[in-house]
Amino acid sequence: MSSWGTFRDCFPKQMLDTVLSSSRRAETFGMILSRLKISSSSSLSAACLECYLTSERENPRGNFAESCVERKINDIEDWILKTSSFLNRSEHSKCRNGLATNTLLDIPGDVGCYGNDTIRTPNIDRLAKEGVKLTQHIAAAPLCTPSRAAFLTGRYPLRSGMDAVNNYRVIFWNGGSGGLPPNETTFAKILQQQGYSTGLIGKWHQGVNCKSRNDHCHHPLNHGFDYFYGMPFTLISDCQPTEPPEMDRAFRRRLWLYTQMIGLVTFTTALGRLTGLISVRWKTLSCLAGFSLLFFLSWFSSYGFVRYWNCIMMRNYEVTEQPMVTDRTTSLILRESISFIERNKHKPFLLFLSFLHSHTPLLTTEKFLGRSRHGLYGDNVEEMDWMVGQVLDAIDKEGLKTTTLVYFASDHGGWLERQEGKRQLGGWNGIYRGGKAMGGWEGGIRVPGIFRWPGVLPAGTVIDEPTSLMDIYPTVVHLAGGVLPQDRVIDGRDLMPLLKGTVEHSEHEFLFHYCGIHLHAVRWHQKDSGAVWKAHYMTPIFRPLGARACYDRGFCPCFGEGVTHHDPPLLFDLSRDPSETKPLSADTEPLFDVVIRKIGRAIEEHRRTLTQVPEQLSLSNVVWKPWLQPCCGTFPFCWCDKEGDSNLADL
Repeated sequence: MSSWGTFRDCFPKQMLDTVLSSSRRAETFGMILSRLKISSSSSLSAACLECYLTSERENPRGNFAESCVERKINDIEDWILKTSSFLNRSEHSKCRNGLATNTLLDIPGDVGCYGNDTIRTPNIDRLAKEGVKLTQHIAAAPLCTPSRAAFLTGRYPLRSGMDAVNNYRVIFWNGGSGGLPPNETTFAKILQQQGYSTGLIGKWHQGVNCKSRNDHCHHPLNHGFDYFYGMPFTLISDCQPTEPPEMDRAFRRRLWLYTQMIGLVTFTTALGRLTGLISVRWKTLSCLAGFSLLFFLSWFSSYGFVRYWNCIMMRNYEVTEQPMVTDRTTSLILRESISFIERNKHKPFLLFLSFLHSHTPLLTTEKFLGRSRHGLYGDNVEEMDWMVGQVLDAIDKEGLKTTTLVYFASDHGGWLERQEGKRQLGGWNGIYRGGKAMGGWEGGIRVPGIFRWPGVLPAGTVIDEPTSLMDIYPTVVHLAGGVLPQDRVIDGRDLMPLLKGTVEHSEHEFLFHYCGIHLHAVRWHQKDSGAVWKAHYMTPIFRPLGARACYDRGFCPCFGEGVTHHDPPLLFDLSRDPSETKPLSADTEPLFDVVIRKIGRAIEEHRRTLTQVPEQLSLSNVVWKPWLQPCCGTFPFCWCDKEGDSNLADL
């Protein structure tokens, strides 16, 4: 799997993010993997490997028929095809060895090449025209923190402890202790070992510190990136002084409840100790008081301090803006991206460009305001498309177009509940049901996926096979000549044979759709018949009655009273019903029982591969800890602006 024939020169790197899925979180992350320095013998046909990954949200008119089944279900299922994909090897003539991957997150159905004719995205559309568009590209989670963890590691997020057992489903503070575990191996780390210069520009949201303010155990530089510029957290409305706070109100209420409960226990225990009614050591009492103070500080900090604690910018380990100056963030992100390409044009590099666009508060510069037909959200998406064009132009300028693999995608679907009055701020999901935070419905997990690599990938190709964001991991590792970790399960599959057209079907037979650690749905790709079956075991309860999202909560829950359990599960054939509006039954579908049994066996097999790991999103890890808070200055007087003299006029 890791042996590729010799080739030494460099193939370009260009990886442009394509705005994926429509959610408020356009935190598009773009990876520019440039110049894969592959030294091992390989025969990749002709010219240079240039992979243009274009990820797109499922095309409503796409052909969703291609399902894969690689084992027999019973004697009845002998008809299921077993296919294995292989790497096409051909003599590779002298070729510059560079690979660039750029990934943009969160814009599901809001780009032209995926059917939106009201928001102008000519640069992203060009990526799709010059590369390969995936119409059934699936995120491993419906929220950013777990989805990005899966993207970076090629593994379902619960394998690394990055999916929630409770309602704390993302990282809430820069000063929390949870994050991507240091023992996880990202694709950036493997490419770094292969001689690539690796950079992350934009959003991280995978944690910062573990035990002290400067241990940086979760930081990008500890996960294979040589250079980082951007937000260690994520963009939220609290970052914009003119916007109403977005920090989860329910989270605040729970923090206050826990603070009161622990405070009451502490007070009662102290009173009992003083009166002699109970025997408690003062050390135990001190610990209770400390916990009470910690929860109080976390609750208190969520009012007014969020902007200073979470809305910061960093360059490597240094805090450069606290709080961030949002008026110039777009220019700085673009400048840093182009500068990284220019600095590394003569060697292999990986650039992961993770846009802050299409995410509330929808930071948009003045020259793009009022340009679209979809208000501020449309303006924001069109500006992101312009940024994509600027990065692509930089790649062309440096002569890297044919040696750069560009990948554009989103980390989850649009946030339907994010509205202000009649303004929709979280994006749209087209014909797909559900949205962000919904682990089973297509609207939360089906995202754009575009690959471009001139001369290597056939231009203008549309692929309807099920693929995953986790597939990027083995794809770029193999292209770089690296070896996949052998001590853990890798859930992603190498996409190059499918993208190049040397195989007809995706290697994925089953994809498991989690909401937190709760399995909500499973998709079965039955390759021989063209069916893509999907069984829902749990679905969120939409409110108010007749709504298409959880408008009463702001987010749909994964468990508890907010979900419905289905036994037998709801079954859909996505190849005929991509909108998931016509559930099948044993009366309407002759294969109903066979399909449910087949999926049930796959779940049992999948669960046998899971092992228990520390929960990174537990309450103790997500709560704010003053001693972990990144600070520019002397804590708690954290304030600085080290970008004030930056010359941004040329951008």
